[in-house]
Formats: sequence, C-alpha cells, structure tokens
Amino acid sequence: MCTPNAFHVQYAEAAIAAGKHVICEKPLALSPVDAQRLQDAANAAGVVHAVPFVYRFYPTVREARSRIAAGDERIWLAHGHYLQDWMSDRSSTNWRLTDGASRAFADIGVHWCDLFEFVSGHRIVRLIATRSRLHDSRISAEGEVPVHTEDGVTMLFETDRGASGSLVVSQATPGRKNRLWLSIDGETQSYAFDQENPNDLWIGAREQVTIVPKGDETSADARGLDPYLLVPSGHPQGYLDCFGLFLADVHRTIRGENVEGLPSFADGVRAARLTEAVIESSESGDWAHATDSAHREANAA
Repeated sequence: MCTPNAFHVQYAEAAIAAGKHVICEKPLALSPVDAQRLQDAANAAGVVHAVPFVYRFYPTVREARSRIAAGDERIWLAHGHYLQDWMSDRSSTNWRLTDGASRAFADIGVHWCDLFEFVSGHRIVRLIATRSRLHDSRISAEGEVPVHTEDGVTMLFETDRGASGSLVVSQATPGRKNRLWLSIDGETQSYAFDQENPNDLWIGAREQVTIVPKGDETSADARGLDPYLLVPSGHPQGYLDCFGLFLADVHRTIRGENVEGLPSFADGVRAARLTEAVIESSESGDWAHATDSAHREANAA
C-alpha cells in the first residue's frame, strides 16, 4: 500500500483477505492497535508482509550491524538526527499536515529508530520527547491552514541493554535535504553512518579513525554482505538501490527462502508504538514506555 496514511489499514486488510502478499508503507496504521490488527491478520492468512524501512539495505549499514554483533564490547550511547527542509517554507502543504497525530516523527523519525535498533540490536524501552512547530499555520491554494502536527522532535531514550541516546528530527531545517546520521558508541569503537554519504562506514577508536568503503574486500563478513553488493567496489550504490534490494528480499521470502532482516509488519507495529510514546511524552512532559507490556515484563525478568 502506498496511499495517504489513513487508508493503509483499509486497503491492506482487503489485500490480506484476498490472500495477497502485502508491502505497506509506514506508518502501517495511525495507531498501534490498528497496526497490530494488520500484523495479526497477515500472520493468520500466511501471507508475506513487509514495510519499506529501506535504509537497512545499504551495505555499510549491514557491515556496521555485522561488526557490532560480532564484537563483545558494551554499546552504551547512541545519538544522531534526521533532518530535511521540504517543509521549512510556510507555503509548503500536503495531506500529511492533518493525517494522523504525528508528522515528522511518524514520517522520518521512525526510520532513524528502526535503523538504530536494527544495527545495534538494542530496543528503545522508554523515552522523553518534545514536539515543536516552525509554522502554526501554512498557506495553501485555498488559504490559511492550521497545523496540528509537529515539524520537529527532540528525544532522549533508554534501551533494554542499558544504553542511552538522543535524537533530533526535523522536516523544516533549511538546507538539509535528507541528513540521516547515526552514531553508535562502544567502549573502544564507535560507528557512524551518514545517509548522504552511504558508501563509507566511519569507525572510530582512540588510536585512529578508519573509513571503511563498501566492498567485499573491506567487509568483515563478505559472505553475509554478498546479496547486498550490487556493483563492484568503487562504484556507488544509492537510495533507489535500497528499494530494489528490499523488493528482492520480499521475493526471496515469497519463494520460501530464509531472509534475515526483512522489515515486516512487526516492525510497522514497532514504529507505531514508538510514535505513540513520543506523542504521549510530549503531551505529559514525562517519560513514556516505548514497548508493549509483554516486552517490559520479559526485560524485567
């Protein structure tokens, strides 16, 4: 489904009922309850279901994930931002202004959170957030339109493995086109991914800083990276390639292959829960849980 957000549930449910495999854009639904309903329906129908969290499909992202998983050091800090400018002008309007309770976080903030959790293996368990607007109203062809969704989010969070982190999200930062930047810090090494320069992975240590270019020669796990290297070393891969790799993994899953890391409706539910927590925290001014009760109980045990 690639429609305005409010129609995702309606059309996805119809496709699932017809026995079709479904790719649905995020947000999977406007509430965690509806998103969970879609996941349950897809699982019951036995259809393949996926959500295009496509930043997972950069080879350098897979490389960072592999290196962190293979290491034994503690990840203790994460930080980053996702900045765009396409809503910085007051005359910029579209259906996202009124479709749902969140805009900037539900649209792009969840991408950063998905990327952090995918690469680190951590899960955000609670957060405190503020939401802000550059423009309280916007000018459309029909006149002035009041705005109720946010242009930006500032967030602190804690994970189930004892790390803490910070995130800034904005769709109204002039000059920033698609600046998704993620840093994950361990005891001896830190890793940084920059979506605007996605073919290099930055790895830092006290003794040196290493830039690891995309390529099987430089990979710590070339075999695991093979499906995601489309072109020889030195040739860039980009954003549209990520969609192609995502679709290839969907097709592999439909054929019955065991595919690691394909974002499913479960990840869409996860994004909806994080969005709900951001809304709850921004309204209460307090910390909010970002996981369901079952996960909290398992983590406490």
